[in-house]
Amino acid sequence: MQSSLRSFKAIFSIPLPRESRSLYVPLNAGDSSESFDQASEKQRRQSWTTAQKLLWAGVTLSTIAVLTAVIALTIQPSCISQVAQPSPLLHDLEITYHNQLYNGSFLKENVYRGSAGPKTDAAWEALGVNYRAAVVPEAQAEAAGMSRDKVRISPEFGGGYPANVEGLHHLHCLNLLRQSLYYNFEHYQALGKGAFMNPPHIVQKHVTHCLDIVRQQLMCTVDVGLLGQVWYQPPDKQYPEAFVDFNTKHTCRNFDEVREWARVRQVPEEPPRDYLAPPEEGQRIWNEIP
Repeated sequence: MQSSLRSFKAIFSIPLPRESRSLYVPLNAGDSSESFDQASEKQRRQSWTTAQKLLWAGVTLSTIAVLTAVIALTIQPSCISQVAQPSPLLHDLEITYHNQLYNGSFLKENVYRGSAGPKTDAAWEALGVNYRAAVVPEAQAEAAGMSRDKVRISPEFGGGYPANVEGLHHLHCLNLLRQSLYYNFEHYQALGKGAFMNPPHIVQKHVTHCLDIVRQQLMCTVDVGLLGQVWYQPPDKQYPEAFVDFNTKHTCRNFDEVREWARVRQVPEEPPRDYLAPPEEGQRIWNEIP
């Protein structure tokens, strides 16, 4: 029985912590009250020391947490400034980031991959691919590096600079490449709208301009992510085969807010003839389209 009890205690009993043992002072029947008071005072002092340590530990951890948050918030704007040109959007918007899983399906199409027609065109149009230039106040434009040689809006109509958001121009170019695919080209050429209002040689220049803009953008912001491979079973084969998995995770900016910024600042659809201020004396005038 004693052996069983010792086993039970060994498993389930919680021994006194080492420091607590040092606080326990056994009293003999003959000990004076003075000895008891001294032991109690020693115990109170050591308990207060432990409380102080815990308090300082809590304060230290809280301070570290606050400093970490402040540093993170301070660093974030400098990170975006390292990968983006100066822009009023960085002043007007909070550029945020979120995790996004790319739809990289090889065979399953979506609305952006559809055949030429109203439904596919509407999906691309909703991305802002044909937005007009935005009106950028003079102070913001110059702070973003816009030179005085750039075209300005007449002070009579509020002044500022007409400017396009580059990211939306990239999408405009991608949309034109879509329209120029061999199985779409005849459809859009027959419609004769947008870029296809121009003579064929200008359409070709426009398409190759867009092709090279997209090339430069992809090379400038080269994605260093990796594409792994998965096994799939072809219905007409005995053994599975490897295939690249294009459904990858990415960290993306808040595109919808950027698009909305450009949408609400568009120049008038049919501006007055004198909407743009004429070139000033000494302002650069190019001899050909740059």
